[in-house]
Amino acid sequence: MSPSYVAVLSHPHAARAFGFALLGRLSYGTVFLSLTLALTATVGSYALAGALLALFGLTTSVLSPVRARLIDRYGPRRALPPMAALYAVLLGCLALLTWRPGVSWGLLAVLCAAAGACAPPLGPVMRTLWSDLLRDRRLLQRAYSLDTVAEELLYITGPLLAGLLAAVVNPAAGVAVSACLVAAGTFALVTSQAMRARPATAAGRGRGRLSGARALIPPVVASAALGLCLGALSLLLVVFAQRQQQPAAVAWVEAALAAGSAVGGLAYGAIVWRASGAARLRMLAAALGLAVAAAGAAPNLFGLAAAAGVIGLFVAPALTTAYLLADELAGPESRTQAGAWVNTAFNAGSSLGTAGAGLVVEGLSLGWCFALAGAPMLLAVLLMMISSTWTAASRSGGRACFRLKA
Repeated sequence: MSPSYVAVLSHPHAARAFGFALLGRLSYGTVFLSLTLALTATVGSYALAGALLALFGLTTSVLSPVRARLIDRYGPRRALPPMAALYAVLLGCLALLTWRPGVSWGLLAVLCAAAGACAPPLGPVMRTLWSDLLRDRRLLQRAYSLDTVAEELLYITGPLLAGLLAAVVNPAAGVAVSACLVAAGTFALVTSQAMRARPATAAGRGRGRLSGARALIPPVVASAALGLCLGALSLLLVVFAQRQQQPAAVAWVEAALAAGSAVGGLAYGAIVWRASGAARLRMLAAALGLAVAAAGAAPNLFGLAAAAGVIGLFVAPALTTAYLLADELAGPESRTQAGAWVNTAFNAGSSLGTAGAGLVVEGLSLGWCFALAGAPMLLAVLLMMISSTWTAASRSGGRACFRLKA
């Protein structure tokens, strides 16, 4: 087969499995906005609703590698159904309790934390399945690019669906729909032909321990830096639009960022690269960091939208490369965990980036704020170069090493 997107989706059973996985992953696009609206209406406090949502997000992200370890150890066909069932039931309970106001916030906190702890890591599972199905690395690059772009589109369509349900029915209806989506998608995926056709050696043969952890430093560092950068950027775009007296225009700037990411991701996957994954990741990280820093010089919202489109060109390729590199460097028995760590690093970085931008935006000019937002990517390039040098020295038997002193 030629290394094309058609070839990826033409692989036996791949298109159906991908569709099932996207159905389940759409739940993560709808659940956060739905929970935000439902919790706010129930507890009557933005601060308390934000704390409950943060608790849900924290357990979802931080415990993702733990859930991925269970999948690597027992296989997705055994580990995913209990996770999805518990997650869907807990979301259903949250939907029922938040349909009307007056519920104890303590009970909501327990349910939010428990639901986040059970959330099935469908993204890492699907990427591991791509790796099992596609032995050609060129096809795998296209599959990962397609997967990343599709996932980003889910986070655009998901909030739109959640907003529609909130306006027409009830904010809690979006939480209930999220439960149905994740249950339907997960159970369809684990019973699909693609999952049953996985090589026997891929079906949870290991003990669940992450192998090659040190080698995973570059993709995890790059993903964390990307999260920091984009988390800060999301707030800075809002502040820029507000200072231009056009706050609603930020939606068009975000759309330009998403469009650029989709175009960049699909174009990146279509190219046969000669450079190694590590080298590509460093180049993409440097380009993205410089593009974000330069966006601060935009004279108006039209210029900012154009800059956001350029930034987007590097977002999906950088994330795709991080996933590809993690899959390549991890042992075959721990690829799901490797992808989950990339996910967790991105999510943690995004939260910290937004919080950090909020702390400095009042005291610095926007130009300096954009420069600081791009700095993590450039720092990540430096750290990846140090890690590469350290790894090369270790493999050659040399004594060179780098140490950080307290």
